[in-house]
Amino acid sequence: MSEAGGAATGQDALGRLSAALGKPGRGPAPVERWNPPYCGEIDMRIESDGTWFYMGTPIGRPALVRLFSSVLRRDPERFVLVTPVERIGIAVADAPFAAVEMSVAGDDSDRSVAFRTNVDDLVRVDAEHPLRFDLDPDGGLKPYVLVRGGLWARLTRALTYDLVELGEERNEGGRTAFGVAVGDLFFPFPAESTAR
Repeated sequence: MSEAGGAATGQDALGRLSAALGKPGRGPAPVERWNPPYCGEIDMRIESDGTWFYMGTPIGRPALVRLFSSVLRRDPERFVLVTPVERIGIAVADAPFAAVEMSVAGDDSDRSVAFRTNVDDLVRVDAEHPLRFDLDPDGGLKPYVLVRGGLWARLTRALTYDLVELGEERNEGGRTAFGVAVGDLFFPFPAESTAR
Protein backbone atom coordinates (compact mmCIF):
# COMPACT_ATOMS: atom_id res chain seq x y z
CA MET A 1 0.00 0.00 0.00
CA SER A 2 1.07 3.59 -0.43
CA GLU A 3 1.98 6.13 2.20
CA ALA A 4 -0.86 7.75 4.15
CA GLY A 5 -2.98 10.02 1.99
CA GLY A 6 -1.64 8.61 -1.29
CA ALA A 7 -3.23 6.22 -3.73
CA ALA A 8 -2.84 2.48 -3.44
CA THR A 9 -2.62 1.08 -6.96
CA GLY A 10 -1.93 -2.06 -8.97
CA GLN A 11 -2.59 -5.74 -8.65
CA ASP A 12 -0.07 -5.84 -5.79
CA ALA A 13 -2.44 -3.87 -3.56
CA LEU A 14 -5.37 -6.21 -4.25
CA GLY A 15 -3.19 -9.28 -3.75
CA ARG A 16 -1.85 -8.06 -0.41
CA LEU A 17 -5.35 -7.16 0.78
CA SER A 18 -6.73 -10.58 -0.23
CA ALA A 19 -3.85 -12.37 1.49
CA ALA A 20 -4.30 -10.35 4.68
CA LEU A 21 -7.97 -11.27 4.85
CA GLY A 22 -7.50 -15.01 4.71
CA LYS A 23 -10.04 -17.48 3.38
CA PRO A 24 -13.48 -16.49 2.07
CA GLY A 25 -16.61 -17.79 3.74
CA ARG A 26 -16.36 -16.28 7.19
CA GLY A 27 -18.69 -13.67 8.65
CA PRO A 28 -17.95 -9.98 9.11
CA ALA A 29 -14.66 -9.26 10.87
CA PRO A 30 -14.52 -7.19 14.08
CA VAL A 31 -13.49 -4.09 12.07
CA GLU A 32 -14.90 -1.71 14.68
CA ARG A 33 -12.11 -2.84 17.04
CA TRP A 34 -9.28 -2.40 14.53
CA ASN A 35 -7.51 0.95 14.14
CA PRO A 36 -4.59 0.44 11.73
CA PRO A 37 -2.99 3.36 9.88
CA TYR A 38 -4.75 4.82 6.84
CA CYS A 39 -2.83 3.80 3.72
CA GLY A 40 -4.60 5.80 1.01
CA GLU A 41 -7.16 4.94 -1.64
CA ILE A 42 -7.42 1.86 -3.81
CA ASP A 43 -9.10 1.88 -7.23
CA MET A 44 -12.14 -0.02 -5.96
CA ARG A 45 -15.74 1.14 -6.32
CA ILE A 46 -19.17 -0.20 -5.35
CA GLU A 47 -21.86 0.91 -7.79
CA SER A 48 -25.43 1.71 -6.72
CA ASP A 49 -26.62 -1.76 -7.82
CA GLY A 50 -24.11 -3.41 -5.44
CA THR A 51 -21.58 -4.41 -8.13
CA TRP A 52 -17.95 -4.18 -6.96
CA PHE A 53 -15.31 -2.94 -9.41
CA TYR A 54 -11.52 -3.06 -9.21
CA MET A 55 -9.53 -0.87 -11.62
CA GLY A 56 -12.69 -0.35 -13.70
CA THR A 57 -13.49 -4.06 -14.07
CA PRO A 58 -16.31 -5.86 -12.22
CA ILE A 59 -15.05 -8.34 -9.63
CA GLY A 60 -16.52 -11.54 -11.03
CA ARG A 61 -15.85 -13.86 -8.10
CA PRO A 62 -18.74 -13.68 -5.57
CA ALA A 63 -16.57 -15.26 -2.86
CA LEU A 64 -14.00 -12.46 -3.24
CA VAL A 65 -16.72 -9.78 -3.05
CA ARG A 66 -18.11 -11.42 0.12
CA LEU A 67 -14.60 -11.49 1.57
CA PHE A 68 -14.06 -7.77 0.93
CA SER A 69 -17.54 -6.93 2.22
CA SER A 70 -16.70 -8.67 5.51
CA VAL A 71 -14.01 -6.02 6.24
CA LEU A 72 -15.92 -2.99 4.96
CA ARG A 73 -16.42 -0.18 7.44
CA ARG A 74 -17.96 3.29 7.33
CA ASP A 75 -15.59 5.84 8.87
CA PRO A 76 -16.80 9.44 9.31
CA GLU A 77 -14.93 10.63 6.22
CA ARG A 78 -15.10 7.60 3.88
CA PHE A 79 -15.78 3.91 3.34
CA VAL A 80 -12.72 1.76 4.08
CA LEU A 81 -11.56 -1.82 3.89
CA VAL A 82 -9.86 -2.68 7.19
CA THR A 83 -7.43 -5.40 8.16
CA PRO A 84 -5.53 -5.56 11.45
CA VAL A 85 -2.54 -3.88 9.74
CA GLU A 86 -3.95 -1.43 7.15
CA ARG A 87 -6.97 0.66 6.27
CA ILE A 88 -7.68 1.71 2.67
CA GLY A 89 -10.38 3.92 1.20
CA ILE A 90 -12.79 2.86 -1.51
CA ALA A 91 -15.55 4.68 -3.43
CA VAL A 92 -19.24 3.85 -2.90
CA ALA A 93 -21.82 5.31 -5.30
CA ASP A 94 -24.83 4.95 -2.97
CA ALA A 95 -25.15 2.17 -0.40
CA PRO A 96 -22.47 -0.52 -0.22
CA PHE A 97 -24.98 -3.39 -0.40
CA ALA A 98 -28.11 -4.28 -2.32
CA ALA A 99 -31.06 -6.06 -0.73
CA VAL A 100 -31.99 -8.71 -3.29
CA GLU A 101 -34.49 -10.92 -1.48
CA MET A 102 -37.24 -10.21 1.05
CA SER A 103 -39.17 -12.48 3.39
CA VAL A 104 -42.38 -11.38 5.11
CA ALA A 105 -44.17 -13.37 7.81
CA GLY A 106 -47.23 -12.50 9.85
CA ASP A 107 -49.56 -9.50 9.75
CA ASP A 108 -50.09 -6.27 11.62
CA SER A 109 -48.18 -6.17 14.92
CA ASP A 110 -46.87 -9.71 14.34
CA ARG A 111 -45.30 -8.89 10.97
CA SER A 112 -41.61 -9.64 10.55
CA VAL A 113 -39.55 -8.62 7.52
CA ALA A 114 -36.09 -9.91 6.64
CA PHE A 115 -33.72 -9.31 3.73
CA ARG A 116 -30.84 -11.11 2.06
CA THR A 117 -28.17 -8.89 0.53
CA ASN A 118 -26.10 -9.40 -2.59
CA VAL A 119 -23.25 -10.61 -0.33
CA ASP A 120 -25.53 -13.02 1.56
CA ASP A 121 -25.95 -11.04 4.77
CA LEU A 122 -29.29 -11.88 6.38
CA VAL A 123 -30.95 -8.93 8.10
CA ARG A 124 -34.18 -8.93 10.11
CA VAL A 125 -35.80 -5.48 10.35
CA ASP A 126 -35.89 -4.29 13.98
CA ALA A 127 -34.79 -1.31 16.06
CA GLU A 128 -31.11 -2.08 15.40
CA HIS A 129 -31.70 -2.77 11.69
CA PRO A 130 -34.27 -0.13 10.70
CA LEU A 131 -35.70 0.77 7.34
CA ARG A 132 -34.86 4.18 5.88
CA PHE A 133 -36.56 5.93 2.99
CA ASP A 134 -34.92 8.60 0.83
CA LEU A 135 -36.29 10.38 -2.23
CA ASP A 136 -34.92 10.16 -5.75
CA PRO A 137 -34.52 13.53 -7.46
CA ASP A 138 -37.63 12.59 -9.52
CA GLY A 139 -39.66 12.04 -6.34
CA GLY A 140 -39.45 8.24 -6.35
CA LEU A 141 -38.76 6.24 -3.21
CA LYS A 142 -35.35 4.76 -2.33
CA PRO A 143 -35.68 2.30 0.59
CA TYR A 144 -32.72 0.99 2.58
CA VAL A 145 -32.18 -1.41 5.46
CA LEU A 146 -29.30 -1.03 7.93
CA VAL A 147 -27.07 -4.09 7.75
CA ARG A 148 -24.40 -3.24 10.33
CA GLY A 149 -22.19 -0.42 11.59
CA GLY A 150 -23.51 2.37 9.36
CA LEU A 151 -23.57 0.12 6.27
CA TRP A 152 -26.90 0.18 4.44
CA ALA A 153 -28.39 -2.01 1.72
CA ARG A 154 -30.57 -0.39 -0.92
CA LEU A 155 -33.57 -2.45 -1.96
CA THR A 156 -33.83 -3.45 -5.61
CA ARG A 157 -36.65 -1.90 -7.64
CA ALA A 158 -38.70 -5.11 -7.46
CA LEU A 159 -38.35 -5.28 -3.67
CA THR A 160 -39.26 -1.60 -3.41
CA TYR A 161 -42.62 -2.35 -5.06
CA ASP A 162 -43.14 -5.35 -2.76
CA LEU A 163 -42.36 -3.24 0.31
CA VAL A 164 -44.69 -0.44 -0.79
CA GLU A 165 -47.47 -3.05 -1.06
CA LEU A 166 -47.07 -3.55 2.71
CA GLY A 167 -47.62 0.16 3.33
CA GLU A 168 -50.43 1.57 5.41
CA GLU A 169 -51.62 4.91 6.75
CA ARG A 170 -51.22 5.75 10.42
CA ASN A 171 -51.64 8.78 12.62
CA GLU A 172 -48.12 9.77 13.64
CA GLY A 173 -47.69 12.82 15.84
CA GLY A 174 -51.02 14.33 14.86
CA ARG A 175 -50.63 13.84 11.12
CA THR A 176 -51.38 11.02 8.75
CA ALA A 177 -48.28 9.19 7.51
CA PHE A 178 -47.92 6.38 5.00
CA GLY A 179 -45.28 3.78 5.83
CA VAL A 180 -44.43 0.20 6.68
CA ALA A 181 -45.16 -1.46 10.02
CA VAL A 182 -42.81 -4.21 11.22
CA GLY A 183 -43.71 -5.64 14.61
CA ASP A 184 -44.35 -2.67 16.89
CA LEU A 185 -42.20 -0.34 14.75
CA PHE A 186 -43.46 2.02 12.03
CA PHE A 187 -41.22 3.37 9.27
CA PRO A 188 -42.89 6.33 7.51
CA PHE A 189 -42.19 7.27 3.90
CA PRO A 190 -41.04 10.83 3.17
CA ALA A 191 -44.04 13.14 2.85
CA GLU A 192 -43.12 14.10 -0.75
CA SER A 193 -42.87 10.49 -1.94
CA THR A 194 -44.79 9.48 -5.06
CA ALA A 195 -44.36 5.78 -4.25
CA ARG A 196 -48.04 5.21 -3.40
